[in-house]
Amino acid sequence: MMKRISCDGTNEENLIKKVNLVERNPTPSGLALVSPLRVGKHDTADLVALAREIAHADDALKNRASGKLSVILEQIRFLQQQAAKIIEETEESKKLHDVACNFQKIPGNTYHLYRRESGQKYLSMLSPEEWAGNIKHDFLGSFRLEHDRSWTPQEHIADEDVKRMWAQRLLTQGAGKVLEIEHVD
Repeated sequence: MMKRISCDGTNEENLIKKVNLVERNPTPSGLALVSPLRVGKHDTADLVALAREIAHADDALKNRASGKLSVILEQIRFLQQQAAKIIEETEESKKLHDVACNFQKIPGNTYHLYRRESGQKYLSMLSPEEWAGNIKHDFLGSFRLEHDRSWTPQEHIADEDVKRMWAQRLLTQGAGKVLEIEHVD
């Protein structure tokens, strides 16, 4: 964004005050100048141009910093969303671990969640199909117990398997192959 600077006297004076000039030395390298006043005299137009350049540099630096900070803000928001998702998934997994169950759960297996007429929820090894229509309880969903003890809903198992295969392939092929492996969401 370019700012217009008027050329009235007060604005020029303000701009000139912002200009930081190199101090004068009347005897550079030990030699006296013929006319130190003449050498130190500056044209007002030059000072205004120099002040404008400083103002443009300030604006450019502010814009650059603002752009970088905007990127960081987007990253912070993304990380906040990821943190909220992790917390939600952890709470859901904890709820499933707290559900009534009469067997030892084994990572890698899929279990099925039901609700009795009394409202009690329980996990079963039998899917609704395996009950052959003889179940009177509400089916709430199927979940796979992962090796990290989290639960994956059945509808997300295929996606999780793709991510796991991608990670395993990355580990076996090495970090140098990262760009050659297809993107996984």
